[in-house]
Amino acid sequence: MSLIEKFAGTGVAIVTPFNSDSTIDFNALTQIVNHIIEGGCEYIVVLGTTGESVTLSSEEKKLVMRCVVEVTKNRVALMLGMGGNNTQELVSQLKSTDFTGFSAVLSVSPYYNKPNQEGIYKHYVSVAEASPLPVLLYNVPGRTGANIAAETTLRLAAHKNIFGIKEASGNLDQCMDILNQKPSDFMVISGDDALTLPFIALGMNGVISVVANAYPQIYSAMTRHALEGDFKSARVLHYKLLQTIKNMFADGSPGGVKAYLNLMNLGEEKVREPLENVGEQTKAKIIKDYKSLLN
Repeated sequence: MSLIEKFAGTGVAIVTPFNSDSTIDFNALTQIVNHIIEGGCEYIVVLGTTGESVTLSSEEKKLVMRCVVEVTKNRVALMLGMGGNNTQELVSQLKSTDFTGFSAVLSVSPYYNKPNQEGIYKHYVSVAEASPLPVLLYNVPGRTGANIAAETTLRLAAHKNIFGIKEASGNLDQCMDILNQKPSDFMVISGDDALTLPFIALGMNGVISVVANAYPQIYSAMTRHALEGDFKSARVLHYKLLQTIKNMFADGSPGGVKAYLNLMNLGEEKVREPLENVGEQTKAKIIKDYKSLLN
């Protein structure tokens, strides 16, 4: 199976559920993995931003990886989040990590230190050459403070071990420039749940979703309809979840999606500091929306 076949459609940036004492809730993680797979999603992304990876210890990360691999049992493909703003440290981690069960690496662009485009390019070349698995770039300037320009993405698309980009810039012109000029085998994946439908219409291959943690069946069906060109059916499901998506991100992520999962008895709302649970007003909106989606 090609990478495009493996990672087209709906991927889920899976949460890491915590108990009330902030320890990892592996029972809930098992339930969520099964919930996602049974909901029809094509793959799972482990230890991304939604998984609160920056608050997990190295040993906790290994335990989460092992749990997801064991529960998944090869039913869907797995992608591992591995990024950082210390290139040499990341290269060392890539060389020492046990990737058993995983098919690709999702690597966020360097954050906080705000490299220029040449710095971003050289960082990713180092990552791609060190990684034993194909690399998916991840552009999310709202979190990193530095955008990967379309020209840089297209330059990196020529590297044999970089197969695509998760684009979460929200920049329509930039996304169209990439889609219009990219190689045919270079994937462009939406990183914004609310924009996936229009982005697929422009040529994207799917999405790495947060909302699909809670609503995998509805969201993956929307994505499939769009990829098949059935935009009438896709629009119905898109608008069905639009308010849900807004609620999930109103007070930061993954607090919002964990509030929905808690209502589904799929783990506590607990997030690790410096994050905090959603506020009372947002929680009231989530409860109202959750009840409306039951009908």
